Amino acid sequence: MKIQTLAQEGYEKLVKCEDPASGLRAVIAIHDTSLGPALGGMRMWPYATWEDAIFDVLRLSKGMTYKSAVADTGLGGGKSVVIGNPKTDKSERLFEAMGEFVDSLGGRYITAEDVGTSVEDMVVVRRKTRWVTGLPLEMGSSGDPSPWTALGVFRGMKACLEEAFGSPDFRGRVVAVQGCGHVGQYLARHLADAGAALLLADIHPERVRALADQTGGKVVSPADILGVACDVLAPCALGAVINDETLPALRCRVIAGAANNQLLREDHGQRLKEAGILYAPDYVINAGGIINVSIEVEPEGYDEARSRRKVENIYFALKRVFEISKEQNVSTNEASNRLAEERLSQPARNAGA
Repeated sequence: MKIQTLAQEGYEKLVKCEDPASGLRAVIAIHDTSLGPALGGMRMWPYATWEDAIFDVLRLSKGMTYKSAVADTGLGGGKSVVIGNPKTDKSERLFEAMGEFVDSLGGRYITAEDVGTSVEDMVVVRRKTRWVTGLPLEMGSSGDPSPWTALGVFRGMKACLEEAFGSPDFRGRVVAVQGCGHVGQYLARHLADAGAALLLADIHPERVRALADQTGGKVVSPADILGVACDVLAPCALGAVINDETLPALRCRVIAGAANNQLLREDHGQRLKEAGILYAPDYVINAGGIINVSIEVEPEGYDEARSRRKVENIYFALKRVFEISKEQNVSTNEASNRLAEERLSQPARNAGA
């Protein structure tokens, strides 16, 4: 196994791993540990190049720093990415090697599931390192974080509806969900139960049709979902969906979803503000999963009731972001960045929060 440290300004550590014996090719980025060890998921994706993988892990790890700061987890931000197709390239040997890679950082980085990885994969990683969260409940851990991410997004949407429409009521509201993976499915069920009308899109036709049958939603082509007329657009797939090409086609009043890095560039948040579209900063509204697994590393161990209370506080975190946005006349993403940076500058206040 060859582990190489790469120079990267503004990050505490960036390391690349190649292990021919297992086929592992991976990168771990630790952005900031001012508030505690860096916690962030392990993503597996068929990146075309090392450069693409590094670009993604850098963006994601910085997002985790800000996410943990705003959510008061008492942790820092990091991320790992594994280059490979999660449908065809997984093996126990590969994830054991990834466990060794994680362990080489001595606890500065703590991992969990993410896009392309599962609770079962984390069990294999755990054979080689103790720095793993999101393990099965029977192992004394918290299980799949997806339901918690979805709960947090649902709670955050209520704050958005209040801000945009004066009421948190979903009845009569149309929500377009882009991406019906684990989080998107849980979110859609919350929304359907609350009375929302759903427009659903996913690259897997069978999956989206099954979810539409369960929720009474309508299936929309992935190519069309970003431009449908709706009250709330919920990006729940990959990032950078709000960009120069998609912005002019948006026909929503609110953007609030589970995807990371929804804005291709920070200035796209200002353009949403100018267009009268309320944006829920992704790392604020989608923090439910990381909040849940962060409870595992507290001295008292995992407590589901405490986790639920903290996840439901996403509603109040967004209300604060909207206040800052209005008070300082800045975009909501800039407001959330300022809130995160304020907390990062006061680590003593947040330690163990």
